[in-house]
Amino acid sequence: MQLLYEEEGALKVGTVLAQAPASFQIESPHGRRTKIKAASVLLEFERPAGTELLAAAEKFAEELDVDFLWQCSGTREFGFRELAREYVGRDPSPVEAAGVLMKLHSAPMYFYRRGKGRFQPAPEETLKLALAGIEKKKRVQQAIEAWAGRLARFDCPPEVAALRDELLYGTDRNKPEAKALEQACRSLGLTPARLFERCGLLPDPHEYHLQRFLHEFFPAGTGFAAHEVPTAGADLPLAGAAAFSLDDVGTTEIDDAFSVQPLADGKLRIGVHIAAPGLGFGPGSPLDAIARERLSTAYMPGSKITMLPEDVIERFSLDHGGERPAVSLYLDVSEEGALLARHTRLERVRIIANLRHAQYDVLNEAFEAGKEVGLPHEEELRSLWRVALASEARRGRPAAGAMTLDYSFYIEDGRVRIVPRKRGAPLDKLVSEMMILANTSWGELLAERDVAALYRVQSTGKVRMSVHPEPHEGLGVSCYAWMSSPLRRYVDLVNQWQLIAAVSGQRAPYARNSDALLAALRAFEVTYARYDEQQRVMETYWTLRWLAQEQLRFIDAVVLRENLIRADGLPLVTRVPSLPDLEPGTRVRLEVAQMDFLERSVSLVYRETLGKSVASVEDDAAP
Repeated sequence: MQLLYEEEGALKVGTVLAQAPASFQIESPHGRRTKIKAASVLLEFERPAGTELLAAAEKFAEELDVDFLWQCSGTREFGFRELAREYVGRDPSPVEAAGVLMKLHSAPMYFYRRGKGRFQPAPEETLKLALAGIEKKKRVQQAIEAWAGRLARFDCPPEVAALRDELLYGTDRNKPEAKALEQACRSLGLTPARLFERCGLLPDPHEYHLQRFLHEFFPAGTGFAAHEVPTAGADLPLAGAAAFSLDDVGTTEIDDAFSVQPLADGKLRIGVHIAAPGLGFGPGSPLDAIARERLSTAYMPGSKITMLPEDVIERFSLDHGGERPAVSLYLDVSEEGALLARHTRLERVRIIANLRHAQYDVLNEAFEAGKEVGLPHEEELRSLWRVALASEARRGRPAAGAMTLDYSFYIEDGRVRIVPRKRGAPLDKLVSEMMILANTSWGELLAERDVAALYRVQSTGKVRMSVHPEPHEGLGVSCYAWMSSPLRRYVDLVNQWQLIAAVSGQRAPYARNSDALLAALRAFEVTYARYDEQQRVMETYWTLRWLAQEQLRFIDAVVLRENLIRADGLPLVTRVPSLPDLEPGTRVRLEVAQMDFLERSVSLVYRETLGKSVASVEDDAAP
């Protein structure tokens, strides 16, 4: 005797070797012996052989019209042999019964399974809906195939073109247009952006790079919700000294300013004044919600997306001619620059000048050469530089590498201008050292008073954020808390609220284990890194645009390691496969072979060795 039975949803056959009341010992057509439950058996038969039965039943099932079977089945539950008998008009053969069973198994839309070998016809309305769904899927799949075919010929269908931005920057891959695009990209070996470019739908690579960033971080747009502009500082005491700032030409969020007052015996009182939006609004306010959502100003060459609304920035920025609320750190220093005393005040500060690097960078060479230029506030800047040198010496760490260059990008009427500047230049050094002094002094103050803060920590070369005042090895300080840019970074704003509370003798808004504080820390780290990445992306893009604009055929570079180079006078670090085995520091000349603005890449070819660089080479990270 042979059995047809169901196992794990599949129909199988076997020859009976032994039988018990509730089970059978069988042998499969492949010779495997097994035990099955009697409840799993659907059909007992003698002939034909098991494998022949399955083959013949499958062939019989192919000839059956499932719609006709559904019409013959009525509305009540039935067994498959009953339907087979109804269909053939007599007792069905094993092959016919098994064939009907296979057809019922393969048509779940038409027949619902109700137990061993038993089924129930689907209601007519339900079946119509299911069949309509199948037909719709078929039409959609046909459309996907047609669209993918046109895309593969670089002819974008209007249905796909209408969803260009969503397909480029969105994440919904279930739409048929997305599936067609994915299928075409896979067949061509192209990215969606490259395919749209080949179709003529992506004429501006800059817009593509910008929109990709905006869709990720500003899906609702870069505008601000309705808000009130706070007032603050009217009841604060006015500082005794007037202050001035030093920034790039395009800086509108002026967070810091300086003052220099002579004291007796050649001593100086240095004032570091930081804009105080934290005095105008606090945690939980609508403006806090705006700042907490953005977490930082996002900078890109030629543009930026501010953390705070422009009218709020105007109210608190340390602009020329105003008396602005500030958190001020006063440092009493000796004639040699030794730190004698320090204290913090909440006050109004009169801003008498906003100095700009474009005009004042001539002082870099003048200070180092001991010459005078005759610019306003030149002597105060010289004093600040001397204090900065003493501060740097005390830390035992330079504020920046001697050969590190920063680059300012200016995009004017479609033309690109790239201006390099040494980080270690006197004016940059004095600003960076004053900020290090402020951030370190206030970080220590909060630590001494056991007030929570968000610290920048560096150990074993890795920089991270922490709520604990741990050392920053790279700067050579015991703790370092960002507080100098509250108009531009949310971490600085949070720390400013904590500092204002500590100085005022009030309870700080955040405890060290505060969920809100820890959440702000984690969100800021992720977002700030992504903003920084976008800035580098756009700087690379505009660097390539500058190369194309200047029509340079050759550029000079220095070898960092293996085939990694850094271009002279440009923020461009890339690999050159054709570069021979040269020592780090070797200067080379490279030919500009090809540029890809969409991929932000440049193909360079080695042409000659120029010699060894006399300067040390800093090993930038590979792109």
